[in-house]
Amino acid sequence: MKGQPYFALRQLVTREMKRKYSRSRLGILWSVLSPLLSMAVLSLVFSTMFRKSIENYPVYYLTGFVIWSFFTAATNTAMTALADNQALILQIRLPRSVFPLSRVVTAFVNFLYSLAAYGVMLLLFRIPVRGSALVFPVLVFFLFLFSLGMGYILSVLYVFFGDIRHLYGVALTLWMYLSALFYPLELLPGTMQAVIWQNPVYNFIAGARDCILYGRIPPAGVLLRTAVWGAGMYGIGRLVFRRSQSKVIQKL
Repeated sequence: MKGQPYFALRQLVTREMKRKYSRSRLGILWSVLSPLLSMAVLSLVFSTMFRKSIENYPVYYLTGFVIWSFFTAATNTAMTALADNQALILQIRLPRSVFPLSRVVTAFVNFLYSLAAYGVMLLLFRIPVRGSALVFPVLVFFLFLFSLGMGYILSVLYVFFGDIRHLYGVALTLWMYLSALFYPLELLPGTMQAVIWQNPVYNFIAGARDCILYGRIPPAGVLLRTAVWGAGMYGIGRLVFRRSQSKVIQKL
């Protein structure tokens, strides 16, 4: 019985991966091509505009894009995990948390594939990977926790309020523009910069740019905020999910 949740998680992740690429001839290659195509388009539009303020603009953008893409894919798919698996939840005795978790793990697997494209760009732009890159997995770990915590909360909200999916889509649009994916933060007024520094996702992006693109350890404040946001959101998400399980079952 102890291994049952892990077996179920593996099966759910495999199913999600197959379903995601079931009608695609390129399959998992899209996880590599998608960030490259997005980078090419945005670089074509903005690289000239920010050429003086951002060196290696394509890699600058791609660093933020892979972080942002993992977060949005994880939370968007985890949101519907309980509703999509209603039959399984009602028929099979499994920890309910395994369903949102499987969606976040699936997004993480796709994220790992997208890092292949990221690595290629680092080679093309001759950006050396220094010792500071060892911080990157730590940032990703806390990003995973942050996304999972958000996913737990959203999955519960979606069961009771289906319109949260549309509201969250609108919120993500605003959130993206406040994450400095394609523009330098330094061009904004000081007040706006302070606001964006309160954005947890931007802290993950800024930390990743520091340790990979600029070859330096992120400031202690950034590392502290990513750890607090990651662990804190995961803890809150688990608490909300645990306390809502009985109501979720009744609603399903």
